[in-house]
Amino acid sequence: MASQNSTPSYHKQPNFLFSDQLKTYTKLSYNFVISKSVYLFIIPAILCASIHHLSALYFDQTTITDQLYKYYANGRCSFMVGDTICQRLETVVSPESIEFCRKVMEKSGVSENAFVYGWNEFPPKSGFDCGRGEAETVICGAVGDLMAKTGVNPRDIGGYSEYLDVQSSALTFRHDRKQIQTQRRCAELQLGRHGLQCWSHCCGPRQMASTESPTSSYYVGDDRSKLISNCLFRMGGAALLLSNRSSDHQISKYELKHTVRTHHGADDKAYTCALQEVDNEGKLGVSISKDLMGVAGKALKVNISALGPLVLPISEQLLFLVNYIVRKLFKIKGTSPYVPDFKLAFNHFCIHAGGKAVLNEVEKNLNLTKWQMEPSRMTLYRYSNTSSSSIWYELAYAEAKGRIQKGDRIWQIAFGTGFKCGSAVWRALRTIDPARADNPWSDVIDHFPINISN
Repeated sequence: MASQNSTPSYHKQPNFLFSDQLKTYTKLSYNFVISKSVYLFIIPAILCASIHHLSALYFDQTTITDQLYKYYANGRCSFMVGDTICQRLETVVSPESIEFCRKVMEKSGVSENAFVYGWNEFPPKSGFDCGRGEAETVICGAVGDLMAKTGVNPRDIGGYSEYLDVQSSALTFRHDRKQIQTQRRCAELQLGRHGLQCWSHCCGPRQMASTESPTSSYYVGDDRSKLISNCLFRMGGAALLLSNRSSDHQISKYELKHTVRTHHGADDKAYTCALQEVDNEGKLGVSISKDLMGVAGKALKVNISALGPLVLPISEQLLFLVNYIVRKLFKIKGTSPYVPDFKLAFNHFCIHAGGKAVLNEVEKNLNLTKWQMEPSRMTLYRYSNTSSSSIWYELAYAEAKGRIQKGDRIWQIAFGTGFKCGSAVWRALRTIDPARADNPWSDVIDHFPINISN
């Protein structure tokens, strides 16, 4: 009876907690996971990191595919000497103003040679028509050569970003069935980069161009603050392609690392230091005040303060921090502000050729060498102030001299009315062969640098 009431053995549930088979399977599973961890965890982690890196490269890396420069086209620009500029002004300004212009040019560090548009009809009858023709000559010439050199179809361009001067900033024109709309200044790099981040996956690269169109704004009065612009500004332009497509990385020349732009338009002194206005006789011109150098120095200081943490080595940042603590917290007298050595962060400097005084101020504040200032000074001498395109002429000078090596870092500094200061940091993706460099310095580079007397 007892055997009949007992539960059959096949109805008993096994005790897996103390089962020898479970221990065996657990041990085998553990050994399998450990031995195959390379395949199960490390390789997927590497793949995820690679995908993340490629994604960052695709959306964040901006490179220059190529660049072209233009300073004359179709015979519509005249190569004149500085005395001729003063001679042409003799018909519309007083002899005292002519003498003032001659003295400014003698001390400006600018060559007597100048590229001027529409010189046969100076002063121009229509400022807008002159500005339009000048901008079309430079921009369309540079863009056309750029498309021909790179083999890019204009229809494949994902966007345009142009900068022209104030008089032509509203200009929209058609050339070779392409519509180009002008925009503003050093922000073009930031706009181009942000545009690439948003649209490059569905559109092509962005084309950027910058130029100076000063002929239409030549001042024909006797206000000396407005006559300075007649002596410094000249026409010139550059065009380049920006891309962040991974397929363009191998053919690109430079990679855009950082852009920093500071604006001081809220300060009345900064806003009016370079301002277009009419004189007492109603004649339009660009006034340049004596506050310009102080405003430019302040704008540069704020700009490099924002750029420094992005590019300076840790040692320089620590020295700057210690100096700041000593001056602000301990208030030790006689302690001057520490200026970081930006030569440790950059190999080449392209400083906006706004004038000899501007270059002297930047050279002094950053403690740069004559070799590092050479591209900027030679650009000022040969081409004068071509506005935002001057920093590209300076980069072209370094290329023509064979100075650009793979991995070199370039710092471009530009100034603009308003008052604005912009910085762009580039890294060379390859060594630039000067024999193959196609830029306006190629034919004359052996004659530079020249000694510019004070």
